[in-house]
Amino acid sequence: MTAVPEGNKAAVAAVAADAVRAARENAPTPPLPLFDRELSWLEFNRRVVAEAKSSSVPLLERLKFLSISASNLDEFFMIRVGEIRDLIAADVRHETVAPAERLDAVRTHCRDLLGRMYACLNEQLLPELRNSGIRIERVAELGKKDLAFVSEYFGRELEPILTPLAIDPGHPFPLLANLALNLALVLESERGDTQIVVVLRIPETLPRFVRLGDSRRYVPIEDVIASHAIRFFPGLRLRRTVPFRVIRNSDFAIKEDDVQDLLKSVETELRRRERREVVWLEVESDSLEALPNVIVLATGLEAEDVFIANGPLRLRDLMQIYRENPDPALLEPPFNPRIPTELATSEDIFSIIRRGDILLHRPYDSFTAVVEFVQAAAEDPDVVAIKQTLYRTDPGSPIVEALANAAERGKEVTAVVELQARFDEKKNITWARHLEQAGVQVVYGLVGIKTHCKLCLVVRREGRALRRYLHVSTGNYNAITGRLYTDIDLFTCDAEFGADAAQLMNLLTGFSVAGVQELIASKKPALQPKRFIVSPMEYLAWTIRMIEREIEHASAGRPASIVAKMNALVDPTVIEALYRASRAGVQIDLLVRGTCCLVPGLRGYSENIRVTSVIDRFLEHARIFRFANGGASEVYVSSGDWMPRNFIRRIELTFPILDPELVHRIESQILPISLGDNVKGWTLEPDGTYRRRVPGDEPLRSQEAFIKIARAEAVRLGPYDEIIRRPGSFRRKAKKRKKQQQQH
Repeated sequence: MTAVPEGNKAAVAAVAADAVRAARENAPTPPLPLFDRELSWLEFNRRVVAEAKSSSVPLLERLKFLSISASNLDEFFMIRVGEIRDLIAADVRHETVAPAERLDAVRTHCRDLLGRMYACLNEQLLPELRNSGIRIERVAELGKKDLAFVSEYFGRELEPILTPLAIDPGHPFPLLANLALNLALVLESERGDTQIVVVLRIPETLPRFVRLGDSRRYVPIEDVIASHAIRFFPGLRLRRTVPFRVIRNSDFAIKEDDVQDLLKSVETELRRRERREVVWLEVESDSLEALPNVIVLATGLEAEDVFIANGPLRLRDLMQIYRENPDPALLEPPFNPRIPTELATSEDIFSIIRRGDILLHRPYDSFTAVVEFVQAAAEDPDVVAIKQTLYRTDPGSPIVEALANAAERGKEVTAVVELQARFDEKKNITWARHLEQAGVQVVYGLVGIKTHCKLCLVVRREGRALRRYLHVSTGNYNAITGRLYTDIDLFTCDAEFGADAAQLMNLLTGFSVAGVQELIASKKPALQPKRFIVSPMEYLAWTIRMIEREIEHASAGRPASIVAKMNALVDPTVIEALYRASRAGVQIDLLVRGTCCLVPGLRGYSENIRVTSVIDRFLEHARIFRFANGGASEVYVSSGDWMPRNFIRRIELTFPILDPELVHRIESQILPISLGDNVKGWTLEPDGTYRRRVPGDEPLRSQEAFIKIARAEAVRLGPYDEIIRRPGSFRRKAKKRKKQQQQH
């Protein structure tokens, strides 16, 4: 693997530090009105749970939303609660709110949220699923035929792989794996004078819910095991079984000074993560007393860190029920993304891009176009080089295979792989090695700074010259999330975009030590782009400048407004600048899907700021910024949110949309429809709560509106999944259709 040159790391660190110092010179003086980040995130998850409770949402989609909320909450405990505990352990005292107080508030809100989730499951979803013929049952409720099936399943699939682990002086306490389901078994001798505690870890390789034959009835796997566990203990009596699981602090940061090989460092940290401290314990029972004291003591937790669940643990596993029962009556109407009209021709994709920039609004526009671009680059004999960043991708990714194919064909292929994409580290290591074996030059980016930008640069020989073609995006190179997330993509061969992309890739893959030393001594910027704004060098400072420019326009009586769409708004310097813009009369509309620390509608701060959040079938993921600029509006798209980590600790890419037609599409269609959503839209109130909008006489559901637009403009070329499996098929079909027309 290619190591990251030391000089490169030093250059980025130095430039990033200068950028942060410059941007923070006018940093807000506390106390600045801000919502707590963790509590704001929990408010977001309440909105997800609200979709699970909404009778207007198809039943299985509601089950999916509950599963998503549970998965979100697991990550929240692993990362955010883990971070607060780290602050407490480090005795940090400089925060406005003491970490211990924050932890208490988070615990209270998490308990409330979990209570809502289980109430939704037990009082709404399970009864309605039963009415629709889908049942989650207990073994004790089954008839003889089903009991025989379950017993045979246990003997065939479970008994050979289960390993009971006794807890006594002769057996060390077992490692409780993060997020894994466990059964605590309390056994006693026939005389009742000896009690034994045993832990059984429930296998992750088998389905969580055991399907009863071909029916739509299920039993939880832990219930199957509990009802047959006595087979392991002849001569003993099983007094009780208690399902439980632990959640561990799973965040980690790799220190640059300790890194010799980034790959090995990440692998080492992954092993350590499985043994980090427990931050949360969940028990399926009537009370905590049901769980043996030895297990509670082993976690080292207080009673406030234990949740007694009124139902099956790990609700994210309900996604299995959603996936295995594709009942159209219980799901959203199917939607096949469109192939953009510009691409639905027999021409090669490079000829099409030369005619003009192409914008995708995914998933309404198909991710197939992105696959086609990379595959065409791999197969085109005139393409000499491909350079691409990879953050998260899907198993069996056609993008990864296309890069491997290109390398095997003798092209110069470079992949900047971000190993530290949270919870995808193992997968990224696996396919990074696959790429290297195919001959791809694999670079692991910068230690301590994640490569989060998404770009693919293709260099093609055309006559005597080389031309650069570029794909840049707000979303990952992932065909699965390409159907589930809303993102913006741009294809262009603009020379300035290409030159900027080449500079950025050179930064990621390495400067010479001498060149970096000269760069630092001269205090010149690491990049000199004409179109790109790159974090951590410029993004924060650029954001503040753009807000300040709107303030100047407002002060001069010119048109001044900001529309900003993002996943999260946390950075206090940006929030303070937005407050100043609001006081100056700048009209500000923020589309923030998740965490928002800005307080809208606050007298003297934010009367001119409105915050909207849209929660619907697709995850709102695109970052779009529109500035009125005195009447000469500008539109930018970015891979990064307005958060400290995106400004300081990540390579992010922000770029302008230049083509007037594409700007018009964003200004007159994408942003106003999103802002106008009164069906799935929520409004953030000054007290930190969110109010669901009321549709009234003219309901507008933004994602449904975008689907209708896509359908009206769609070229019917076959199911999306079929196209993804056979990339390039829509172009082959177009060629076949053209040939048939010529013959006719």
